[in-house]
Amino acid sequence: MNLIHIFLLLGMAAFVLQADSLQGLLKTVVSVWPPGSKVYLGESVLLKCAVESNSTAQWGFEWDKPKTVLTLNPRHVVSNDSYFITAVTREDAGSYRCKARQTSSQPVELIVSELTPPSLILAPSTRYIFSGERFSMRCPSSQTNAKGWKLRHYSPDCTQRRKAVQGDQCSPLECAVITNRTDACVFNATIGNSGLYWCEGPEGRSNSVRISASYDNIIMKTPAFPVFEGDKVILYCQYKTTNYNDTTFFKNGAVVSVMPSSPNNEINMTIENVTKKDEGSYKCASPALKMESTESWLSVRPKSDTPGQATGNGLSCLLDLYFCFLFLYRSGFFIATDTRCWVLGNVGHFPKKTCQQCRFLQLSRT
Repeated sequence: MNLIHIFLLLGMAAFVLQADSLQGLLKTVVSVWPPGSKVYLGESVLLKCAVESNSTAQWGFEWDKPKTVLTLNPRHVVSNDSYFITAVTREDAGSYRCKARQTSSQPVELIVSELTPPSLILAPSTRYIFSGERFSMRCPSSQTNAKGWKLRHYSPDCTQRRKAVQGDQCSPLECAVITNRTDACVFNATIGNSGLYWCEGPEGRSNSVRISASYDNIIMKTPAFPVFEGDKVILYCQYKTTNYNDTTFFKNGAVVSVMPSSPNNEINMTIENVTKKDEGSYKCASPALKMESTESWLSVRPKSDTPGQATGNGLSCLLDLYFCFLFLYRSGFFIATDTRCWVLGNVGHFPKKTCQQCRFLQLSRT
């Protein structure tokens, strides 16, 4: 054996020893956002994988669900160290873990709660918003506790979430925490303001929602939170510019409706009496323009899941209406055509119907 072969063997041995040593120093950890193992039906959840190591190496990650085969799911978006669940269902309960260089994390458990949490107020009620458009957030309020809530924001790009913003400030949020603000905050849809939003307070936490600022030319808008069987639901396909061609709506990949062109940039599809069968992944497309939106999930809950609210549904609905108009006023907008709601129902019958999520169409600057 010549010297070259000896040096090669020594080099390989050193590499193996170094790799084994690095393997022993690795610790892979999964965090859950919003924090905690309890999650709510229809909300958004992020699992984040991190490697605790002194190495500056770039890591590749794999995700699995012990004792269960992970299959392709339109509600689940996996991107290296991030695992997003867009809208939680009962099937999402269980353990999750990630792996980096054959080192697996300890599993984290997601427990799906059937209870209805305090509701984060979002206007417009949609997960996808064109970049540069505005949206508002407000924490829940009750007769006994109007303050004490903290609006929180987290995205995969956030390295920390310890920054606190005073109650009289709103934007830019970008991974910060807003405390003790009882009215709505209005944000511009940007990459920095995309991500998870939820509220924390003395009564626990609210449901959470993932906001995505879209730079595409077409988006599909479904209600950001679950609707209930029997409600009237309107789904919107929005174009950045006016579309004079037919729009095709899809559910779980199959065509469900073809709508004619419209003079504005928004085409809608109405479900008059929504049922559990209508739950699924929706998208829209313009075959003539060769445009297709990202899929958006519609969550539907049975009427039997509609519990009474301890904080008083009537007061909450009136507050929702007030903050919808406050959103318009603070944004410098006025209603150019009309005001519609995602969910139409008789708000006089509580707790059979949920409070309305207001949505404003064709807003123009004053």
